Amino acid sequence: MIEVLAKLGRGPVFLAGEVLECVITFTNPLSASSTSASSEMLAWASAQIHCQFHASENRVALPPSDGSKHDVQAENETVFVPNRGERGQCILSTPPKILFCDLRLDPGESKSYSYCETLPVDGPPSFRGQSVKYVYKLTIGCQRVNSPIKLLRVPFRVLVLHGLKDYQFPQDEAVAPSNPFLEEEEGLKKDSRLADLATELLMVATSRRSLHLYNISNTRGKVGTFCIFKTVYKIGEDVIGTFNFSEGDIPCLQFSVSLQTEESIQEEFQRRRGQPVSFTVHARHQESCLHTAQSSFSLPIPLSSTPGFTTNIVSLKWRLHFEFVTSGESAGTCLVRGSQSEAVTWTGLEQMEVDTFSWDLPIKVLPTNPILASYVSQFSSTNSITI
Repeated sequence: MIEVLAKLGRGPVFLAGEVLECVITFTNPLSASSTSASSEMLAWASAQIHCQFHASENRVALPPSDGSKHDVQAENETVFVPNRGERGQCILSTPPKILFCDLRLDPGESKSYSYCETLPVDGPPSFRGQSVKYVYKLTIGCQRVNSPIKLLRVPFRVLVLHGLKDYQFPQDEAVAPSNPFLEEEEGLKKDSRLADLATELLMVATSRRSLHLYNISNTRGKVGTFCIFKTVYKIGEDVIGTFNFSEGDIPCLQFSVSLQTEESIQEEFQRRRGQPVSFTVHARHQESCLHTAQSSFSLPIPLSSTPGFTTNIVSLKWRLHFEFVTSGESAGTCLVRGSQSEAVTWTGLEQMEVDTFSWDLPIKVLPTNPILASYVSQFSSTNSITI
């Protein structure tokens, strides 16, 4: 029996273009209750990253793929197929790397190997939507002699930031800040600079603030104004907005604001022409606001959500969806005077004529620092299997 342990040192979330590093340890455990122990032998081990794409047959019409024939692999084959048994299509894969050949482990002995690979910049982000899914995995395959191949899959999440692909790093390494007490490999140094560049680009894009004012009106007149200071955010930030109903001619009884994503399939891949778009609500605020001059809301963008993106098959966009309930009467008739003689009592109307209308405000949501997103990731940094 051999235990295989794979550990992602920095966490299970990465930025496209970064270097993924995984330490893979093979151990022949020595049990205290075992009376006899012997050496274990592995023929080979290999590792490869792949992105698996799965689409809903009811919503997406895909052309036939020749890669489906590789989903089934005979037990006596020695060919390493990382996506064996996986649903969907493998749309992206890195070249396989051999970790070792003919490894012998004595009882209690272990050997560790480091796997490093740059994540492709032109790949899609990790996404689990209602119509399509993009799932990234690092698959480690190993085999005993005359035994079937065993696969250890390490799922991880990929964030994509547009603009990094065209960036050219300076040729003069002397101008780049460095620590003279640390020796860094060239790949890791570039990986660190890429993460720093992404953080800087995100900070610049999401820190710009300018006042955006919108008049809220229906067919009968003005209801109020809405104010928001920016429309570009990172996942993990809060979307904050304020309302001013004091200048409105039509009383607003209630409003709700929903933070939504809009998942749409490209026209050439739609199962039915003109099929509806899929919406997902990530946060919602609802408030009764009769006789309220000003109000506000704060909606958090979950760190586990996917920033907006577009591929040849699907498009994901973010928006704020507003719904307003307004009175068909004037503001003064929303209360009625009671029949008590000694004191004046005001009560609400039992019935009121109302109007409802909605409004959508597009916003842009970008990735965040992958280390921050790792804290709330559903994936584990450590995965293991026994063969």
